[in-house]
Amino acid sequence: MDEKDKSKILLKMFITFFKIGLFTFGGGYAMIPLIEKEVVENKKWVEKDKFTDTVSLTQTIPGAVAINLSILVGYDIKGVLGAVISTIGVSLPSFIIILAIAFTLTKTAGLSVLQSAFEGIRPAIAALIVYAGISLSKSVKWSMVLVLLAAGAFVAIGVFNINPIYIIVIAFIIGSLYSIPQGRKNS
Repeated sequence: MDEKDKSKILLKMFITFFKIGLFTFGGGYAMIPLIEKEVVENKKWVEKDKFTDTVSLTQTIPGAVAINLSILVGYDIKGVLGAVISTIGVSLPSFIIILAIAFTLTKTAGLSVLQSAFEGIRPAIAALIVYAGISLSKSVKWSMVLVLLAAGAFVAIGVFNINPIYIIVIAFIIGSLYSIPQGRKNS
């Protein structure tokens, strides 16, 4: 691949991740379906299984989900430079918008139109997060152990308010132990 082709794909990556960052409200979990749609379905830069594994890995790394996912997906596409380009692309819109809001919010915070707009965005954000969960669950090779693990994690967090970090560590351990008897035939 020559430098011109490399520059084109990096520019396409930047524009793609910039649009994702610009039009996603609700944080990293709300970005997951948009990133998946763009990089897996539309651009075909990353395979579905690889993307699902990347999202899973993102959950175990400290930091913002959107940034971590952008770094890992960008790296999968074009290495270190791809990771940098995708991260700048997804972060820049938020930086610009937050900067603009910081300058104007003190003057407009009491406007009922603004408050109503934010109220209207919340259900859409919740729907995007639920969609991300459903979409990711479709690529899981479900077994009784994994169903019980998912249900247990949901109850532990939702009912008993257990810190999600503990749930992730426990799920990692159980998943590792569960894969040993299976022999990971598909590895």
